[in-house]
Amino acid sequence: MSESSSVATDAERQEVLSECENRIGYTFKDREILQRGLTHSSCASTRLDCNERMEFLGDAVLGMVICEHVFNRYPDRREGQLTQLKSHLVSRSVCTQVGERLALHELMFVGKGLQSIPDSLKAAVVESLIAAIYLDGGLQPASDFILRAFAPELEGCGELDGENYKSTLQEETQRDGSIVPKYVIIEQRGPDHAREFLVAVEIGDRQFESAWGRSKKEAEQKAAMFALEAMNEKGE
Repeated sequence: MSESSSVATDAERQEVLSECENRIGYTFKDREILQRGLTHSSCASTRLDCNERMEFLGDAVLGMVICEHVFNRYPDRREGQLTQLKSHLVSRSVCTQVGERLALHELMFVGKGLQSIPDSLKAAVVESLIAAIYLDGGLQPASDFILRAFAPELEGCGELDGENYKSTLQEETQRDGSIVPKYVIIEQRGPDHAREFLVAVEIGDRQFESAWGRSKKEAEQKAAMFALEAMNEKGE
């Protein structure tokens, strides 16, 4: 289907579902699950008939599979570095890349009022389809799809700067629609030639654990790492 039209007949819907199965490499036992995974709220009878709830589940499955993958692939990386890799790989920008590569937005069931598919929905349909595969076939098929669909990003993630926590935190908060992170100097100590800074990250009304650094940049990176780790622990 096109981005701005809705499928009129059941035959056309089945054609779209078949095409989706071809693109994701998985055949559904229950196609109603697949159809719900592709259905945007703009053309659903109720909010429970669209893919919003499935995005929630798919995000969790994606995070678990990615965590296991980077944990096993990079045995020498520290927790903070693994957190950065995971946060990048499940980010909206990466999910958007995957969705565009598979052209999944072309297959979404949307209302006629939706003239184009924004990046947020291109990313969301990837998560909802992960959930659909998981619900229909279990964890293994969902994991197989993730590792296959995200293969280029997984291959290239080892080249990421393992200390660029500020960039990752910025990307993660943009994905969640949160306020942009703010870096606050809590305290300074030492002489001018050897000044140290205590910095904390604030996101909205929440302040995360502060960190000392021999420069503002170093302290900000450490504070961003603490924020990412705290968010990861709470599944945010």
